[in-house]
Amino acid sequence: MTDRLSCRASPAGSRALDIVLACVGLLLAGPLMLVIALAILVESGRPIFYAQTRLGQGGQHFRLYKFRKFKPSASEAGRPLTVQGDDRLSRIGRFLASSKLDELPQFYNVLKGDMSIVGPRPESLAFADCFSGETMAVLDYRPGIFGPSQIAFRDEGALYPPGAEPTQVYREVLFPTKARIDLAYYAHRTLLTDCTVIARSVVAVVGIDRMLGARNVDPAPPTASLGLSWQAAGGVHAMASGAASRSEGRG
Repeated sequence: MTDRLSCRASPAGSRALDIVLACVGLLLAGPLMLVIALAILVESGRPIFYAQTRLGQGGQHFRLYKFRKFKPSASEAGRPLTVQGDDRLSRIGRFLASSKLDELPQFYNVLKGDMSIVGPRPESLAFADCFSGETMAVLDYRPGIFGPSQIAFRDEGALYPPGAEPTQVYREVLFPTKARIDLAYYAHRTLLTDCTVIARSVVAVVGIDRMLGARNVDPAPPTASLGLSWQAAGGVHAMASGAASRSEGRG
């Protein structure tokens, strides 16, 4: 059994597993999704969902769906990142952002074939130019809901230092680090490691890792090289602070 899980799944097998897991996810999360939709509707009206064009496998564009977490008055032309204390967030939106429950509608993206259960996070078009050289290989993989970089950057909004320009920090520090983590993982992924990533992602979202005091534990790297990638991600806040200092020096 372990040998089977340690093997790489075929594309057809991975797709079948995605469909099964997405259906199970929608069935289990259905009641919660209904509650979230009603809460958004009561607080600030429609729209309940938010759709944005993202980069998919091979650089193809697709519409990604989330529960709306910004106030209706928030401009779509604003900053393409959500930071800690973002004043565009509604009250419900703050909860959705911290819990990651705004991502639940992406099970529909999985059923459509735009996304997988496990894969790199799909980038917005605002950061399409970040893909160059080695990082272009990230686009070889179907984007996903869960993944190693999603675990490592569970609290990404808190990584932007005060006074820093968030998009600059993302381009110079966060994006390259995410790409290194993803490329180290997906080149060696197996069914077993994907299952581990899903489990660790659920643990991170529920907050069990915080309760156990395991916030800084590496998210189950399957190889030694992956361990180094996750360890590098641990120092990202210091690198982001350095980027902020350089920005202030140029200002």
